[in-house]
Amino acid sequence: MTEQSFKLPDIGEGITEAELSEWLVKVGDEVREDDPICEVTTDKATVEIPAAATGRVTWVGGEAGDVLAVGSELIRIETDGDVAPSEESEDPAPEPAPKPDPEPEPETPAKPAKQPEPPAKPARRAQAPAAATMARNAAGRPLAAPSVRGRALEMGIDLRQLRGTGPAGRILHEDLDAYAESGGAAAPGSGLRRRDTTEEVRITGVRRKISERMSLAKARIPHFSIIEEVEVDALEDLRASLNARFAEKRGKLTLLPFVIRALSEAVLDHPEINAHFDDEASVVTRHAALHCGIATQTDTGLMVPVLQHAEAMDLWEAARDIRRLSDTARARRIAPENLSGSTITITSLGPLGALATTPIINHPEVAIIGINKIAVRPVWDGHAFQPRRVMNLSCSFDHRVVDGWVAAEFVAKLKALLETPAMLWMEWRDD
Repeated sequence: MTEQSFKLPDIGEGITEAELSEWLVKVGDEVREDDPICEVTTDKATVEIPAAATGRVTWVGGEAGDVLAVGSELIRIETDGDVAPSEESEDPAPEPAPKPDPEPEPETPAKPAKQPEPPAKPARRAQAPAAATMARNAAGRPLAAPSVRGRALEMGIDLRQLRGTGPAGRILHEDLDAYAESGGAAAPGSGLRRRDTTEEVRITGVRRKISERMSLAKARIPHFSIIEEVEVDALEDLRASLNARFAEKRGKLTLLPFVIRALSEAVLDHPEINAHFDDEASVVTRHAALHCGIATQTDTGLMVPVLQHAEAMDLWEAARDIRRLSDTARARRIAPENLSGSTITITSLGPLGALATTPIINHPEVAIIGINKIAVRPVWDGHAFQPRRVMNLSCSFDHRVVDGWVAAEFVAKLKALLETPAMLWMEWRDD
């Protein structure tokens, strides 16, 4: 048997380090070549690392949350024969870790010699009573002194939930203390039990990357937001008609492809919105292509797959690609190249969306478009209030690059295109 050391491989995209997000094996496990052994998280994606040999795991290089450099030792595997290590190195091989002894079979422990037991303290932990054995007074209430009743009222304790330890089952002050210490006390006067437990959760993996990027965006980008109301009756009627006619052959259309189509038109008049800002070099890069980031909620946190060249897609192409990217992101199988290069981002909470939001810009972009839920609201038509389907657009901008007037014009353009969807296919420019 030979113990081989394997290193964290080059993940590509110029990545020099990765966070160890989860081990899929442990010391003592048998693995086969190409079996996944761990998941690592980079700025781009979560990647599974496969085993480079078949054998038994004898050592693992870190815990979830540790950051490892590419080329550092990742795992040691005991194999039947010689296996070439994952990466050549002039450094001497590390000292092999001592092989763990096989876990002994559980044995029935010998009974220890009987020790003298300490004097038993009177039990003070309150128990849920059985109605038949609880001591009650003539009025049917639990036995307790007036001072105990008053204190129980202040503590929010229902005396019917206690069994007294005093004479004849009388509830004492000590019973109230024991009940409170056991976590059974309630907020004063509420009759509800208090919850005093705490839990510490280490921020790792995708959640830590989200934390870092959001902190960067809020620290470096002076945000301002514009929230605009958009009537979508015409758009929703068109979407329903297209789905009724083409859904079976082309797939179902959601609202998002229409918003992307409107966005691709609006940025033609406002190229400063579809841009990146390098604040260290003081350079704004305006993009002709619309590479649209689609904020997607996954089990591990928010990811932003990118719809490349959205300006060249029709509604159904956009819908299919959005579905494909979202599905692979949620399954944590999305390629790193599909998570980078966005020029502007759209975020939507779908039917859970609020009345309005203030989305955070995806650095180094200069704008983000937030879609809020559609609701029926009364709208004044000049003569009377009419029920209309309305949604709010919540758009945030980088004030270093985009002025308020320009942002307002851009949002007004989006509103006009969405309220009159026939304009989405008009091949004309104002000039």
